[in-house]
Amino acid sequence: MDYSILISPALGIFVGILMGLTGAGGGILSVPLLVFALHLSVAEAAPIALSAIALAAGVGALLGLKNKILRYKAAGFMALFGLLLSPIGLWLAQRLPNNPLLILFSATLFYVSTRLYIQARNEILGIKTPPRKPPPCLRNPIHGKLDWNVPCARALLFSGGLAGFLSGLLGVGGGFVIVPALKRYTDLPIQSIVATSLGVLAIISGGGTIFSIMTGNFDYLIAAPFALGALSGLLLGRAFGKKISGPRLQQIFAILTFSVAVSLMFKALFHG
Repeated sequence: MDYSILISPALGIFVGILMGLTGAGGGILSVPLLVFALHLSVAEAAPIALSAIALAAGVGALLGLKNKILRYKAAGFMALFGLLLSPIGLWLAQRLPNNPLLILFSATLFYVSTRLYIQARNEILGIKTPPRKPPPCLRNPIHGKLDWNVPCARALLFSGGLAGFLSGLLGVGGGFVIVPALKRYTDLPIQSIVATSLGVLAIISGGGTIFSIMTGNFDYLIAAPFALGALSGLLLGRAFGKKISGPRLQQIFAILTFSVAVSLMFKALFHG
């Protein structure tokens, strides 16, 4: 019996719940879970993870658009360059050995988990971030839309491109790049930042998924139940998220992510 038919949707539901509770960043654990549970390589797991992220982020983005908090022009602009670089990352992933990709993914998880834990700790202790100079992308006080200029466009273009490349290479949505970038380069409120990030992730991940299907590097039998499970888990997580979400939950997620990073590094160095 092929147990992947049962394991795949279960993994998807777990990832979806994490995404619902912690935001889009929960999808970063999709690839490690597929690698450990179904014994896939990073290159095989990445397109499957992207399909789940695209579906889940797409629903989140539509909700943000409905609530008029998604900045669709900024999202489209960032995703444009990301769409160009995502196929390059996917192409490179198919040609690199699995171990270096595992090490790179582990390093990414170390960075994300450490950053997330420190942010949650500062929030719990009430430590405020020091004042900074005005970002290049400022909202117009009259109509509330972003005033575009060259530094603003350059910053968002580079951030979107980096997210797209890592999305293709490692199968991560890129939210850990997009959200900090929007916080740093714009003065948007956090609700708008999260919704805009979901819009970028949906476009980039969707493009990566389509590219993988066109090149024949996509396993429908695993991807379909995984993605549908992730969507179900996301809706479930969102239902409970308002009651139990917060900095303590972010810290728990950060510790879980750090543990997965250690496991991936161990697998790469000692098991191949």
